[in-house]
Amino acid sequence: MTAPKVAILMGSKSDWPVVKLASDQLNTYGVPHESRVLSAHRTPDEVVAYVRDAEARGVKVFIGAAGGAAHLAGVIAAHTTMPVLAIPITSKLDGLDSLLSMVQMPKGVPVGCLAIGEAGATNAGILAVQILSTSDPALAQKLKDARRAEADRILKDTLS
Repeated sequence: MTAPKVAILMGSKSDWPVVKLASDQLNTYGVPHESRVLSAHRTPDEVVAYVRDAEARGVKVFIGAAGGAAHLAGVIAAHTTMPVLAIPITSKLDGLDSLLSMVQMPKGVPVGCLAIGEAGATNAGILAVQILSTSDPALAQKLKDARRAEADRILKDTLS
């Protein structure tokens, strides 16, 4: 089995239907990854241990998804220098609380925050691929081919 290059963490199993879209993008590009449920608030020690172990195993990008008081991506970022991407999950305040929890990181501990919900999850997967493609020419070509295929699909659309 190939070691994962991307680690996806989510605060709750109920986040998986949205977060799975990031995993689907990684699968599309053949990027090995793993997904786990770990909570910044309910399993903080396990989050730290997982991040340190994943980095030691060669993970290059982390994706953290959470709703409400969404601190998971920030906790991940506090324990690694690898890129961390955040997916705000829709919550009681339509995900705005999640977004603000993720995007307002203190100076010096960056987290790349994507859109709330499905668009953010899809883009987190693609952005992880883009980050990895900076050192993988074959992956970079796959991205270019996918972008071209999408452009061709749009250009074929007609309104009549």
